[in-house]
Amino acid sequence: MNRFEFPIGLHTTSAFNMAVPGETDVVIIGGGIIGILSALFLTEKGLRVCVLEKGRIAGEQSSRNWGWIRQQGRDAAELPLMMEANRLWHQLAPKLDTDIHLTQGGITYMSRTTKRAEGFERFMKIASVHGLDTKLLSQKELQAHIPEMRRDFIMGMVTPSDLRAEPWITVPAFARYAQTKGAHISEMCAVRSLDISAGRVTGVITERGRIKASHVLLAGGAWSSLFLQNHNVSIPQLSVRATVIATQHMPQVYQGGATDEHIAFRARAEGGYTLATGITHDLFLGRDAFKHATKFWPVLKQDPFNNRPIPFGPRDFPDAWTVPHHWGDGKSPFEAMRVLNPKPSKKAMRVITREFRALFPQLPSVDTSRAWAGMIDTMPDVVPILDHCPSLPGLTIATGMCGHGFGIGPAVGRIMADMITGSALGHDLSRFRFSRFSDGSKIDVGPAL
Repeated sequence: MNRFEFPIGLHTTSAFNMAVPGETDVVIIGGGIIGILSALFLTEKGLRVCVLEKGRIAGEQSSRNWGWIRQQGRDAAELPLMMEANRLWHQLAPKLDTDIHLTQGGITYMSRTTKRAEGFERFMKIASVHGLDTKLLSQKELQAHIPEMRRDFIMGMVTPSDLRAEPWITVPAFARYAQTKGAHISEMCAVRSLDISAGRVTGVITERGRIKASHVLLAGGAWSSLFLQNHNVSIPQLSVRATVIATQHMPQVYQGGATDEHIAFRARAEGGYTLATGITHDLFLGRDAFKHATKFWPVLKQDPFNNRPIPFGPRDFPDAWTVPHHWGDGKSPFEAMRVLNPKPSKKAMRVITREFRALFPQLPSVDTSRAWAGMIDTMPDVVPILDHCPSLPGLTIATGMCGHGFGIGPAVGRIMADMITGSALGHDLSRFRFSRFSDGSKIDVGPAL
């Protein structure tokens, strides 16, 4: 169970093949970390919950991310949620049926430019307000912190309490735990549409039939915008492709995660490193990219994802030119693409291997045979939507995690459970409201750290 397996979305066996119920309290669309942990907290409140996943549990970005559980560098409104998530990770990990390799190795940022270093100093003010253990590192302190590095930096920043875990082990383990609490989880079952009566959501229509429910949570990641368009609901969500490499076994030079302007790495439980880069994310251009171009202009100018536009996306991708945006309750695009499994970018792989070797020339050359890619769902301000859908009572939305979903998942799951049941949320979520893109508010882009 703990061996390296990827991509999880192509597994041929499943522990999540329960029959679809005719009625439940809450239907959750999407079997990633947000959907699974929302189900866990809802079942602990005594509700009947059904998670429906068109493909495989954690088959997409929830198993393809870096495995970072990062408080450092967060948006000021998001940081309190992430600090809660950090606490919940410590509480939940011992309850799972397998070792998810939760490790407190810290996250370190490094800078070769004054502009990036100024971003560190801005975040320090946010961290101080919340009592986070982040600290700045001088050039000398950074070198002592990761002594095997062979490149010079002008400044560093580290948060020792930041964590890491192995995503493709973790999310299915959470799903099994949610099942023991009573959650109903069904893979290979696409939700085609919402079931709506008198203007209110009364359940969902799936490829296996209708399910009655008083509430629906949409946690569909890169597919959320497309699902909503079928009901004439628009959110400015796009997805970018990120490429990742798992190296062979190598000497361990740092037990946490670290990144500079060009390369990100973290130690892996099996003895290698997970490597990625922030400079060659790919944006496949489609109708949504043009439709929401004005909303994304501020973030494109700041360019936190360093997007490289590609005119034509792969067939059946969420924003591919040929994918229908309306299909009623008939056969949906989600049945044509069960698992979003993009090919890794060769350009990104070249950058990753070059930059990692520049940092650690004494380590063996990177074996790139274990590389993959995932689609990161992002919003124009680089923070998610966590809110009820105003035009469709009974529908709640948790999407646009902007690459933060794995780490923040436990807190978002708890919050979604409380939002659906009308309980106290414990945080100010106005930053994450649905209406911020239509109420005339200026788009406030989060930090690109």
